[in-house]
Amino acid sequence: MEKKAYLSLQFQCNETLTEILIAELSDQGYDSFWEQDEGFEAYILEKEYDEHKLQGILDRYQALGTTTFNVSTVEEKNWNVEWESNFEQIVVEDKCLVRADFHKPEQNFPYEIVINPKMSFGTGHHATTYLMLSWQLEIDHKQKKVMDAGCGTGILAIMAHLKGADEIVAFDNNEWAVDNTRENFEINHCPEIKMFLGTVEEIDKKEKFDIILANINRNVLLDEMDLYATRLKDNGILLLSGFYHYDASQIEEKASASGLKVKGLKERNDWVALKLSF
Repeated sequence: MEKKAYLSLQFQCNETLTEILIAELSDQGYDSFWEQDEGFEAYILEKEYDEHKLQGILDRYQALGTTTFNVSTVEEKNWNVEWESNFEQIVVEDKCLVRADFHKPEQNFPYEIVINPKMSFGTGHHATTYLMLSWQLEIDHKQKKVMDAGCGTGILAIMAHLKGADEIVAFDNNEWAVDNTRENFEINHCPEIKMFLGTVEEIDKKEKFDIILANINRNVLLDEMDLYATRLKDNGILLLSGFYHYDASQIEEKASASGLKVKGLKERNDWVALKLSF
């Protein structure tokens, strides 16, 4: 079997840029991220590495500080062993425990989600996932119809299931995310959640949802805002995250043009999650 050639990129940057760049690169084919004292390390298949595209991302955020990086070739790794050695369980708002299957179960929390993230984004460790879960803890999901757009690991769809949602549709445009999500649905005993490879455009416009969850990134959210709005019930709730605080006004402006109003805002480590409705 042919081994896959990976590149390791070691980034030297401040903490703020670390958060931003990990979020940006996770949408560009980078598989795994290890945060360090003065930056982070990222991995990508050698054939998928695009230095020009990477430099464009770095240039976009140069006002926030200097970023330098080194590139080296690495042998194929056992990624499961890698993330198991770095994955720590977390608690969201003292109500939800997010752990991996090798952690011991705990009975002290109303909600428990088991996530084996492999190469997918969305473990609860990143501020945006934490914020989305925090919003979900406050919202009534019982007998609701929920969409999880760009589901990553499926963690938000699983929370919707735990909170009593009647019907859940999840999707992602990455095959590895779809496979990982299905595995996590099985682990959390919710295989009935509908899952497909694709985007929101494949959801019929006539199909309306009570709750739409979209933790992606600024550009995708701006491009798809109208698509979310047309699939949201009149009294529905749209939760958005995946963008930095200084991008919130642009997101709000686009939402307003789609007839949506901001009903609440949460912030963590300079990342933002918005609650919107008509």
